[in-house]
Formats: sequence, C-alpha cells, structure tokens
Amino acid sequence: MNYPPLGTDEIAARLAEVAAEAGVRVLFAVESGSRAWGFASPDSDWDIRFVYAAPLAEYLTVRARRDVIERPVDARGIDLAGWDVRKALQLLLASNPALIEWLQSPITYADDGVFRPAVADLAAAHASRRALAHHYRSIARTHWERDLARTDIVKLKRYFYVVRAVAALAFVARTDALPPIRLADLIAGVDLPADARADLDDLLALKTSLSELGTGARRPALDRFIAATLDAIDPADLDDRAAHRAVFEAEADALLRRVLGAS
Repeated sequence: MNYPPLGTDEIAARLAEVAAEAGVRVLFAVESGSRAWGFASPDSDWDIRFVYAAPLAEYLTVRARRDVIERPVDARGIDLAGWDVRKALQLLLASNPALIEWLQSPITYADDGVFRPAVADLAAAHASRRALAHHYRSIARTHWERDLARTDIVKLKRYFYVVRAVAALAFVARTDALPPIRLADLIAGVDLPADARADLDDLLALKTSLSELGTGARRPALDRFIAATLDAIDPADLDDRAAHRAVFEAEADALLRRVLGAS
C-alpha cells in the first residue's frame, strides 16, 4: 500500500494525541524501522517508537498496570508503539537491542532532552556486548535459514534483515561502541570485502526503488560475508559486563526516580 507523504509535524501531532488519550508524557519518540535503517521502500510505513511516563500515582499501586501503548497502522501509515519508562529501564538492564537502537535513531519526533541522553550514557557504559551479539546472530540465523537459504530469489526486505543483523554482529565483535542503527554506519565500522560492498550497493539501489514486497536475486559475495561472519563470531567470547550489574541497576533506579519526580 502506498501512503501519502507525511511531515514530522503531522507525526508529532498524532503522537501528542495518543499521549493525551493515555494521560502520559512522552520522554522521547523516534523512527525505528527501515526509514531509520536507511533502506526504506517507497511504500514503507512509519514505525514510531517511544518511551513514556505516567503520573507518579500510577506506579504506587499493587494493581497490575499496562506498560505498553500500541496503535495499529492507520490510513497514513503511522504505526505507533511505546513502552512505559519502568519497562524501558528493565529492558535496558537486559541490554535490549531495540531500545538501544531507538536511542540512536536519526529521526526524532519528540524528546524531553533529558531521558534519552541519560539512557544512552547508561547503555554505553553497561550494556552487554555478549547479549547484543546473541540477539543479532539469532536474528540473522533465523531469517537466513527460514527465508533465504533455500531459494535464489528472495524478498529484499528479509535479505536486508539478515545483512543488517550480520553487520551489527560484526560491529559488536569488533568494538566496544554500541552498534549504530543506520546500515551505512554499521558497514563503515566492519571489514566488508569490496565485492560484497558492490553487491550491497546494488541491492540498496534496488530495495529503495521497489515495494516492501520486492524481490531480487541473492548475491554470492554478500552471502559469503554473511556465512563467514556467522561462523566466525561466538557471542560467548564477548564481555557480558556482569561486573557492572550492581552499578547499572542503581543508576537505572536513580534515573527512574528522577523521571517520576520521586528522587
């Protein structure tokens, strides 16, 4: 489905509407899908992801409370999903890759200027490279074995899921820095052979010109890079930063209290 062009202001207005309906304040909101990754198709929707805080009183109850806000894709292609601040920080303690990617999105729709940089600092200092590597290798292997390995003509969207996950895996294995969200930045930080780079450039041009369901032929050099990376990197060899755990939890608790006005 082709969606109408949208500006940042329109998306921010929809986000504000949803936040008002739920009675929460948005701490930050970003683009998280293919538009942020750098390989959107002409008919890609807008994957808006955000972290929010409810009034303090909502946290001071024994009753279970919903900790996500979700809205289905609307006629304009806006797909909204948000996490409560407590849930987000709990996931941060688990080195959740999705949250870490949100922090680095180049497309921002809302930002209080405080929470996002504070979480980014915590992630940079304490996130487990081992956990990140496990995630990206699992994503790559799953899509490779399920969607790609048995056919020569593949959905380009699935191919890029694998390429991006493998590039993130290689990036995490090579550096202590957090893997960036944009594919171009990931590729700049890994050792991608020239022939695989040429394959990737060709596929990028094709992917951004076709629909979300577009297909294309697998590329041998890129496939070799994928296979070699998956074979070479064992997440168990990477630092899990277990020694950081107590400090990590204390700093996350302190940030939660500041956000809720309870410190």
